[in-house]
Amino acid sequence: LNISAAGLEPTSRGLIAVNDHCQTSVPHIYAVGDVIGPPSLASCSMEQGRRAVCHALGLDPGVAPEHIPMGIYTIPEMSSVGLSEQDAIGKFGSALVGRAKFYEIARGQISGMTNGLLKMVADPDGKELLGVHIVGEGATELIHIGQMGLLHHIQVDRFIENIFNFPTLAEAYRVAALDIAKQRSRR
Repeated sequence: LNISAAGLEPTSRGLIAVNDHCQTSVPHIYAVGDVIGPPSLASCSMEQGRRAVCHALGLDPGVAPEHIPMGIYTIPEMSSVGLSEQDAIGKFGSALVGRAKFYEIARGQISGMTNGLLKMVADPDGKELLGVHIVGEGATELIHIGQMGLLHHIQVDRFIENIFNFPTLAEAYRVAALDIAKQRSRR
């Protein structure tokens, strides 16, 4: 790209450094997407572009995104948001993990799903939601429930106390939360 002609220099990784507004070291030049580095997701690139335009026009872009979900459109789909089990253990020393297998959920049985799993990661006390990881049909759709839970600091028990449409795969959140509650009760 010959970015040096624009007064920019790539980082040691060949990326373009930007601030929180996607503004480069040259104030009137913005960069978004893969050229600024991870997470290199189309959804993030679009939001970065929106935030950059808002900043350039002097508009308030709102609160910066947190807990960005990742989706892999394979068969089966995979999606993740928040801390992994390993990251939670590294940060807190331990973690409680609840699992819901799709074939155990009514919708999974009705649809003949033999594969699929929702994994919910909680703090060592099993109270605070830290992450959600899903493999299976509809994973990239289901992940947004976990994303909203993380954004709003929802406690694990809120997934137990609330009603999900039945039969839906979203019920897996309740089943995984019940699994965490069961582990918590054994302590």
